[in-house]
Amino acid sequence: MPPFHDYRDGGVLVMEPAASAALFGGVRSRKRARVTAVPPCGFVSAAAEAVEVVEEEGLTAAKRQKQQQQQREAPSLDALPDECLFEILRRVKGARARCASAAVSRRWLALLGGIRSSEIKREPAAAAVPDLNQVFVDEDEEEEDEFEVPLGGGCSSERCLEGREATDVGLMAVAVADALRGSLESLVIRGSHPTRGVTDAGISAAARGCPSLLSLALWHVPQVTDAGLAEIAAGCPSLARLDITGCPLITDKGLAAIAQGCPDLKVVTVEACPGVADEGLKAIGRCCAKLQSVNIKNCAHVGDQGVSGLVCSAAASLAKVRLQGLSITDASLSVIGYYGKAITDLTLARLPAVGERGFWVMANALGLQKLRFMSVSSCPGVTDLALASIAKFCPSLKQLNLKKCGQVSDGRLKDFAESAKVLESLQIEECNKVTLMGILAFLLNCSPKFKALSLVKCNGIKDICSAPAQLPLCKSLRSLTIKDCPGFTDASLAVVGMICPQLENVDLSGLGAVTDNGLLPLIKSSESGLVHVDLNGCENLTDATVSALVKAHGSSLARLSLEGCSRITDASLFAISEGCTDLAELDLSNCMVSDYGVAVLASARQLKLRVLSLSGCLKVTQKSVPFLGSMSASLEGLNLQFNFIGNHNIASLEKQLWWCDILA
Repeated sequence: MPPFHDYRDGGVLVMEPAASAALFGGVRSRKRARVTAVPPCGFVSAAAEAVEVVEEEGLTAAKRQKQQQQQREAPSLDALPDECLFEILRRVKGARARCASAAVSRRWLALLGGIRSSEIKREPAAAAVPDLNQVFVDEDEEEEDEFEVPLGGGCSSERCLEGREATDVGLMAVAVADALRGSLESLVIRGSHPTRGVTDAGISAAARGCPSLLSLALWHVPQVTDAGLAEIAAGCPSLARLDITGCPLITDKGLAAIAQGCPDLKVVTVEACPGVADEGLKAIGRCCAKLQSVNIKNCAHVGDQGVSGLVCSAAASLAKVRLQGLSITDASLSVIGYYGKAITDLTLARLPAVGERGFWVMANALGLQKLRFMSVSSCPGVTDLALASIAKFCPSLKQLNLKKCGQVSDGRLKDFAESAKVLESLQIEECNKVTLMGILAFLLNCSPKFKALSLVKCNGIKDICSAPAQLPLCKSLRSLTIKDCPGFTDASLAVVGMICPQLENVDLSGLGAVTDNGLLPLIKSSESGLVHVDLNGCENLTDATVSALVKAHGSSLARLSLEGCSRITDASLFAISEGCTDLAELDLSNCMVSDYGVAVLASARQLKLRVLSLSGCLKVTQKSVPFLGSMSASLEGLNLQFNFIGNHNIASLEKQLWWCDILA
């Protein structure tokens, strides 16, 4: 049996050369002739050479394998335990070097992200006689670090991770980049990666690397728990603003940790967090003496104890309170009315368990002396009696917003107007028991400081059969909004024009029944000059209204919106180009203007439009492109959606108006 060489691990099985030659030499000539034309001795020598080549390749493969094994057995930093590698990495100098080290592997990134700014090993002070060469090297490195662009670009004091970018790795990178600078003040996390989302590990890295953090917002980050908030409390003692929205795993324990670790907290928002209840809010009120603003929304387990404890403890500093979608009762409002001596801004929305008694007691407790702004929405407890009490016992009230308060009617509007001595603005939305007669009674008795009235979606606002014997004259009113009130027509608008001669801002959006006959008297009666005019959806208005408006108020008009006014044509653009000097915003969406009107508008050199909308103007075509391209350099926004200009022409226009934001 001839001897063989066995090359394992990818090698081949071959014979010794001599044995190979003897073996091939014994083959019969007939077989040899069929295979090759060379003589037997040549064949044997070729076979021997082939065997030598195979031997060399086998040796090379074996050598390569041995080298790889030696490399695997060689010492490596990755073989060190985390504790040793931690000590090495915390001695890395400079932000650039730290970022480069973080890019080595996820393990290195995680370890660097876990190093607090205070744990970074700083170099000792320079010697009295330093090495000049070393000094020059250090200065070059410091200069590079000074001009290094921060991760993510933009201002280094604020970072935002949103959607798929919101991961633990992203947060660790932010922490590493900021650990030496210590300049990150605001961190916002909106959403989370679907499979590698933000967890407590990422929040912990941010807490360790960003000790100067002042503001933290966690919006819909479902994997963050109380442990993450505890790390923030331990690592960011200067935190002043906390916004937690849609975080189901955060409970009272997390809020209590924040309260104890961040005593300078001033603004707290907790929304849609089912794990948060009364104890967390009580802890914040008890530990955060500088608390100024609280926003608690849609937390099913927050009740009277939490709200009352928070308001009582923070009574000296709490200025803004917003409560929405909570199961609180009259007791909470009573506490707010008694202890809310510093409250200036109060918003109450969707509080079904609060009744008329709660609002009445809140007002009569005489604690809301500094209240300036109040908004109440979807609260059945707001009645005429409650409204009158609020006006009477809140002497600083300047703005009141009422939305979906079905129990409010005309009954006490007169008393409310007489009691609200400094009221400047009243907004009523979807309160269908309020009628035009009640509004006229309010205007007849309102204070001289009253400036703005808004009526939105109030089905009770409709034409009156006969005007009252005494019409009010409200010379202080500057802003009037009557929006989406289907019963409001020309007759009512004519009355408004007579009683409000000093209007500057008028919004009549959605009043499809109003025509030129109703609006022309209001235009003519305005003495101070209209500045902002919104006529969206007034489909029965024609060019006559625009011409009269420009003729009477062209020198003061700054904003004009005619969206959906389908009877507006090029004649209105001709009037605007002739009579307007300060017009900055013009909305002609879905109007019947054409290329000719655009050309006229573009040729008006006295116009300095900043925003122009021609969306849905089907008569505006590619012929308008040269005229639009020649418009003033003041143009900042141009809306060309839903017309027949074409993508190629839009691209050309973008080159001509390179400074303008074009929406197409």
